[in-house]
Amino acid sequence: MSTIYKDSLIEITDQELVFHNYYYPSGRDKHVPLNIIEGIKCRNPSFWGGSWRLWGTGDLRTWFPKDYKRPQRDRIFIATLRNSIRRIGFTVENSRQVTNILRGHGLLSEAPYIASGADS
Repeated sequence: MSTIYKDSLIEITDQELVFHNYYYPSGRDKHVPLNIIEGIKCRNPSFWGGSWRLWGTGDLRTWFPKDYKRPQRDRIFIATLRNSIRRIGFTVENSRQVTNILRGHGLLSEAPYIASGADS
């Protein structure tokens, strides 16, 4: 397994996404194989879109790993998993680089910079 991108929040390998500080309260990582990701949307942060969701869920559907600097991040990513109603919302330290990586792997399900608004 080779690492393509890594920061304090996430690691992207050729086989999986690793979300650091995912589980509450232990802070353990969550490993998600790329082949179970249906798609990832990228959007501008907004109050209702998760920019202040520092750890946990607000809608009981989307879980956000711990990131106390999330309100300062420029993009929010939402990963939809196959055969699941659950989603993973996450931020990264270098959104431009991660957007390009996800696009290159065919994981971005629509335009990379979606205006903030209703969740779809």
